Amino acid sequence: MSDVELSGHFLVYRDEAGNARIDVRFDGDTVWLTQAQLVDLFDSSKANISEHIANIIDEGELAAEATVRDFRTVRQEGSRQVRRSLTHYNLDMIISVGYRVRSKTATAFRIWATQRLREFIVKGFVLDDERLKNPDLPFDYFDELLQRIQDIRTSERRFYQKITDVYATSIDYDSAAEITKAFFATVQNKLHWAITGQTAAEVVRDRADSAKPTMGLTSWRGDRIRAADIAVAKNYCTEDELRALNNLVEQYLAAREPARGGAMSDVGQHEPTHYFERNHGTAFAVLMDERLPDWRRRRTHRGHVPLRSEEWTAHPSSDQ
Repeated sequence: MSDVELSGHFLVYRDEAGNARIDVRFDGDTVWLTQAQLVDLFDSSKANISEHIANIIDEGELAAEATVRDFRTVRQEGSRQVRRSLTHYNLDMIISVGYRVRSKTATAFRIWATQRLREFIVKGFVLDDERLKNPDLPFDYFDELLQRIQDIRTSERRFYQKITDVYATSIDYDSAAEITKAFFATVQNKLHWAITGQTAAEVVRDRADSAKPTMGLTSWRGDRIRAADIAVAKNYCTEDELRALNNLVEQYLAAREPARGGAMSDVGQHEPTHYFERNHGTAFAVLMDERLPDWRRRRTHRGHVPLRSEEWTAHPSSDQ
């Protein structure tokens, strides 16, 4: 282990009783505590903490090289300030020790941690609302959170669900009807066209290439590529296209969701494209003018000028 001298950032940790004020060091987006601080944090003894740390490493739960590090710290000893090297343990080790120590403080820590774990298992996410509302740390993940939420919100399945929610306000809505799928394909193709100059099916046709690594895919669901991923147009978009598409979808959903307050009548009697033009066409055009001012020029760049709204529904991909 090498000694590292850092300018420390500190965070105050308190339990529900307001006790255990602990100075911590942030480095590499983690927290580092000394053995003495662990003793104070979990209201335990030095020998007990040492035993738990040794067992955690010996049992292979954590690796010493990844969780233990020496930092040079300045300590006040009498009237002198002395620089000494002290062993620190990172957040992974702190959590593991907290699950092994027997004390009231450690029990409170485990209750807190278990509640968060249960929330994650049930909901799929855990948020510290107060920290996000009132950032006071040297680092902040709010922008990353927004980006991840946007990516989730604009995923094919989530977008399809939102679009059908809007469409469901019509009196004669039928989730199993072909008109419902065609309606989603209409909206989807317009969004793809705005960003790439092609419909979803055309994106797949032109960019899928068995000679390329990952068949030309730039993203896919999970760790492995599956057959279903190949038919999703969004999976072939570049990073810039994905960002623009996500922004456009986000703005489209934000613009359309207020319309869910009242029912739309008899949309099933009309072609879905006509319904789209009547209820969404103007808002979509305004949205496109704001987000992508040159979209009309880009639409004609490839010689495609869909004067009739029916052209948007031709050959939808399997993005839903």
